[in-house]
Amino acid sequence: MTELTAAVVTVSDRVSRGEAEDRSGPRAADALEALGFRVVERRVVPDGIVPVRTALAELVDRVHLVVTSGGTGPAPRDLTPEATLEVVERLAPGFAEAMRAATFGVNPFGMLSRGVAGIAGSTLVLNLPGSPKGVEESLAVVAPALRHAVELLIGESSGHN
Repeated sequence: MTELTAAVVTVSDRVSRGEAEDRSGPRAADALEALGFRVVERRVVPDGIVPVRTALAELVDRVHLVVTSGGTGPAPRDLTPEATLEVVERLAPGFAEAMRAATFGVNPFGMLSRGVAGIAGSTLVLNLPGSPKGVEESLAVVAPALRHAVELLIGESSGHN
């Protein structure tokens, strides 16, 4: 069986300038490793379409899963979904829908997330919220299907009939 690899991209102007600590990226990496992915790269990029698109385009050919954290809200510089849509070829909307649905009744701000999920080649790309708690909650929601989806994308037998 193939070792599943992942990359985590933290999207934050403040973290990229060294004005704040990246707390969501390490949480995402830890959660992915607990799910059996080997996190081979972690990056921090500023908000905006170009930096996010560039990072995603570089990573989708090197790993099986790319997870972004941050830039999914309604603020003017929150453009992670738009950048992701420029890189992915097909959408995987169930992931984003499940993450948003899980916050209803729990976190009133969850509905502000505009994160998307999609497929670039044989790589799955997921946009997560920028908070450590949002990262943990979102990955917990998609965890049951995440490995299966990546295995299907790379052509591994998944045990699904």
